[in-house]
Amino acid sequence: MSDRPTLNLKQSLALTAVVASLATATVILTYQSLRRDYRTVRLKEQVGKDVAEWEAEQASAGGGQVQSAPETPYEQPEWRWEGGYDESLIREQLTRNYSFLGEESMAAIRSSYVIVVGCGGVGSWAATMLLRSGVGRILLIDYDQATLSSLNRHACATLEDVGTPKATAMQRYFKKIAPWARVDVRIGLWRKGESEAWLDGADYVFDAIDNIDTKVDLLTYCGKQGIKVFASMGASAKNDPTRVQIADISNTYEDPLARSVRRRLRANGVSGIPTVYSTEVPGEVKLLPLPEDEFQKGAVKELGAFDDFRVRILPVLGPLPALFGLHAATYILMDLAGKRLDSAAEIKNRRKLYTTLERNLSERQARVQQARGETDGLQRTLEVNAEDMALVFEDIGRGRTTIPLQIVTQKPQAVHWDPRRPLTSDNMAILTDKDAKRHEKEVQVEGKSPAEVWGADADALVARRNAEVRSCLAYRRT
Repeated sequence: MSDRPTLNLKQSLALTAVVASLATATVILTYQSLRRDYRTVRLKEQVGKDVAEWEAEQASAGGGQVQSAPETPYEQPEWRWEGGYDESLIREQLTRNYSFLGEESMAAIRSSYVIVVGCGGVGSWAATMLLRSGVGRILLIDYDQATLSSLNRHACATLEDVGTPKATAMQRYFKKIAPWARVDVRIGLWRKGESEAWLDGADYVFDAIDNIDTKVDLLTYCGKQGIKVFASMGASAKNDPTRVQIADISNTYEDPLARSVRRRLRANGVSGIPTVYSTEVPGEVKLLPLPEDEFQKGAVKELGAFDDFRVRILPVLGPLPALFGLHAATYILMDLAGKRLDSAAEIKNRRKLYTTLERNLSERQARVQQARGETDGLQRTLEVNAEDMALVFEDIGRGRTTIPLQIVTQKPQAVHWDPRRPLTSDNMAILTDKDAKRHEKEVQVEGKSPAEVWGADADALVARRNAEVRSCLAYRRT
């Protein structure tokens, strides 16, 4: 009994200590929270004030004035964070990047200078993510203005920006995201022999130019001057996000723009340019219509704002340019951070499978000719290759058999669908190994029609797929 009061006293003291500790912690946390809230409010007020002042300056200057790229290198962190913004808040905004990349890599990113040439659907998304990820200085180069049709894919432009330069709209938007970063604009067209000085001091250049001549000139200059550059290929007329990938331009395929740029760069002695592109081959793709009265004004090629720029353009599905831009921003950030993506993040294509499909088809055709007693050379009838197999199997068949039920098989086989017509890439079907043997025996050797063996519905399905192949082939030739 004598120990009981002593025990209660110890419990009371312990309880008092706990309560006091909790009260102290609460006070400290409350103070820290209020202090952070106060600094955040001050930052927001400062940002609002700076944006208002900047917009007033733009309005007084006419809004569309060309803003020159700085003449001196941008290397001083103390100068970069203009406006007295709290470094702890900047780090809090970038905390996820710091956690992912670490102090040393983030220091490299925050002190970097990236130039984005082309501020449309691709360039705007890339620049936005570079800024949000901590890049300390960005120069935006573009000659064009935002239009209503730009709003389906542009990262920053709003209705209020229609009719104003895209680069200026982005600069205004960026000021509200990271006012401590330096964002300059150059409203104009990058031209060989005139604009090389714009690239002085750049750690990285991102090429998001549509025009092939200008693109090749920029990439050639960067390649020969040793300036790190990343290029975007064609995002128009594409809709499959799973086919977007990064590769050295020498390893790109099924991209007409990349093919043309690669050929010209080789002629200029330049190689090793990392790019974002899509392996997708569009089907029904048509140029946007041009009013008939425009043709009456003269040659269509002379109607553009600049020489050699297209007046008629391909349709664009909004998310695809964004994906291209995000791929580019990721690659550039990782490279700046000293963590360059291994093997340029190339997706392995199934070249061996395509070659096997081609070889098996050739062997099958030889067996059929032998069974029929034909003596004509095989080379006259076999007009398909591994690239055709990739088109038929991947782009049209989505990696599945054509019939039945479009299933995935370990051993797909390509067959000459209708022997009454020559074997071409738009007269084939992908079948299982078992079905291919049946098709070879009953259709190719015995002479039954595909509809007799597989049914009218299956024959109609193959016809629709082969019509898609013809559309893709027509696109390839453009």
